[in-house]
Amino acid sequence: MAQCTEYLALLKSDDKEVVRDSAFRAGEDNCVEAVDALAALLTTNHLGIQEAADSSLRKIGGKETVRAVLPLLRSDEAPVRNLSMDILREVGSQDLPSLIELIHDDDPDIRIFVADILGSSDTALAVQPLCEALLKDPEVNVRYQAAVSLGELGKPEAATCLNKAIEDEEWVQYSVIEALTKIGHSSSVDAMVKALDKASDLVASMIIDALGELGNVKAVTMLLRRMEGSHTALRNKIVKAVVRILGGKSLTLLSAEERERFRQYLLVALEDEDVEIQDAAINGLAYVGGEKASEGILRIAGGLDPDGDHERYGASIDALARIGMTNALEEGVLGEDQDVARAAVQALAQISPDHCDGEHQVCKVLMDAFWQVGLPIQRQIVTVAAERGNIEAKDFFIRILEEHRDGTVLKSAVYMLGERLRLAEVADRIFPLLSHQYDDVKEAALEACIAIDSPEIRDRFKEMAGSEDPMSRLMAVYALGKVGVLENLEHIKHGLKDEIPDIRKVAVESLVTICDVSEEWKPLVISMIGDESKDVRMTVVEIFGQCKAPEFLPYLIGALDDPDDWVKIRAIDALGEYRDEQATARLIELLANPNRFMVLKVIEALGHIGGTAAFRALLDLADSDEYELVSAAENAITALQESQE
Repeated sequence: MAQCTEYLALLKSDDKEVVRDSAFRAGEDNCVEAVDALAALLTTNHLGIQEAADSSLRKIGGKETVRAVLPLLRSDEAPVRNLSMDILREVGSQDLPSLIELIHDDDPDIRIFVADILGSSDTALAVQPLCEALLKDPEVNVRYQAAVSLGELGKPEAATCLNKAIEDEEWVQYSVIEALTKIGHSSSVDAMVKALDKASDLVASMIIDALGELGNVKAVTMLLRRMEGSHTALRNKIVKAVVRILGGKSLTLLSAEERERFRQYLLVALEDEDVEIQDAAINGLAYVGGEKASEGILRIAGGLDPDGDHERYGASIDALARIGMTNALEEGVLGEDQDVARAAVQALAQISPDHCDGEHQVCKVLMDAFWQVGLPIQRQIVTVAAERGNIEAKDFFIRILEEHRDGTVLKSAVYMLGERLRLAEVADRIFPLLSHQYDDVKEAALEACIAIDSPEIRDRFKEMAGSEDPMSRLMAVYALGKVGVLENLEHIKHGLKDEIPDIRKVAVESLVTICDVSEEWKPLVISMIGDESKDVRMTVVEIFGQCKAPEFLPYLIGALDDPDDWVKIRAIDALGEYRDEQATARLIELLANPNRFMVLKVIEALGHIGGTAAFRALLDLADSDEYELVSAAENAITALQESQE
């Protein structure tokens, strides 16, 4: 109490900073006695003091604050009124009777302010006074604000008075409809549908949107009945609402006559400038579509950016696919508009079966169109055909190999004939592509030849292994390793001695495939641990880690002296997997390495290996001043302890 008395005195000081500080402290100490003085400070022309008074009044709250701030709503200064309203929105519910009393004030501005504040009270006790203001206040702006606040409260008890107010002036109707939408009470559906008959076009439009958002099925019959006599813009709104309520799929449950009539309305709505109405029409037409629907949706899809309008574009393609094969799609593929053609191909791709041959209608359209369209669409078509095609489509792809020159198109054909169908009969056509100018085509041809794996293919790879061209030798060694290391071991050995590091690396990599079936590979890998190429040495170390064997351990420990840090790091990882204490001493030495990442790897490995020496080293690190090392050491110690359980 003594402190509050002191604050009251300080709040009258001529020193602005003293007043500001005292205002803050009065709130922190919950000095109710200072409320009137704090409220008075809201009128001062000093931002810092106003902020302090504002903050403290919100903290203190209670009836005292409400009653002290309410008179400020009559201030002639807008900033003071606004500040007062903000405070009352937060604490006004702590003295609701004082607020409600002012809902009947002679000043319409005060009634508007109070109606606004009651909307933030979050109590059902505010519903009745707001409803009374909504239905009886002579000032339209008060009624408008009352409806807004009832919507903000969101209490279902307000639905009854809002339903009655829906026939008020247009300005009030806006806020009433919005409030009813927020509350979402089922009784409001009948009231809003009834109001449609007398409403202006703008209000009717709002009501229809609200009915769509409410999603109550009982509105559908009334909306369908309303459609016939409505002008186009309003009817399109009704279309959107009905689709939103029912969903596209449920439209199929309408009677044949209703469905056909609604289809025509959907086609008209498809031309609306409103994107949401367009989207609703697309959704509905996906289920009750037809030729014209396909044509209209395809036109919209062709005008969209697949990346920028990703969701709308995807929904349009899905709708076209659901409608199914149409002349519009066939003509779209062959048309001059490349964007439309792209969309048509994507839709047809979704329609086509998992196994697509030249006899299926969709596949036939795509394959027949291929030679008549431009390169971008050809690329699309061949990609779809390669993913879905079967043996019946082989002639289509063989012709592509013979006549086409585009790398992207060739890759799809090679993938289909080689990796999917594995046709030995086309090997002579695919093998020359190993010399193609584009690397990705070479790679596709290489994988196709490996998949085919005929005796003739193997012989040609063996011949390539002796080529003077390094790229040819690289592909040959890679392929021979894939089709069978043991059968081609002599060529793999030759590759291990190649002058090109990449070829030696590929030869080493191939040996890992036989680590469980033969011992012959081990001395070959060991012989490469001193290779001049760090990439080869790194590959050797990785193989030592994957194919664990006791004889590899000394070489892994020796790799810790490799001049390349990444080789060392791979060796550390491998030694952690071996969990052999022979490596502990050497690993501990690496804790002094300046490469921080390497040190963290060593800590992790020591946690896997365990043992007294590793545990002691980790404990020393845990006492370090470096947070990152301490954290890593603690994690490693935890892992070590768990392994002992």
